[in-house]
Amino acid sequence: METLSLFKALSDQTRLTCVLLIHQQQELCVCELMAALDESQPKVSRHLALLKKQKILLDRRQEQWVFYRLNPELPHWYRTMLSDIITQQSEIIQAPFSHLEAMGNRPQRQVKCC
Repeated sequence: METLSLFKALSDQTRLTCVLLIHQQQELCVCELMAALDESQPKVSRHLALLKKQKILLDRRQEQWVFYRLNPELPHWYRTMLSDIITQQSEIIQAPFSHLEAMGNRPQRQVKCC
């Protein structure tokens, strides 16, 4: 992963907010991100596809939902930077996090056995 592409991926407010929310929540589905961002499914999906292409996010299917999480192969400094942004600049995700918390009928994650 190139450092420049990792930073370019965060140069858009929607992508930055998605990555920060996913980092904070561990995993989110498209519908949760739509509620948090108050954006349409095509727009959110387009940004998620770019983040996936840059290998920042990984996805998994569970029934009708697609869940996104940070790529575990991201450099440690990148994850630290995301944590620092959440801590130092919490206003970036304050409103989206409130929307997410207010969302009803959030999809249940499958509990992995073993």
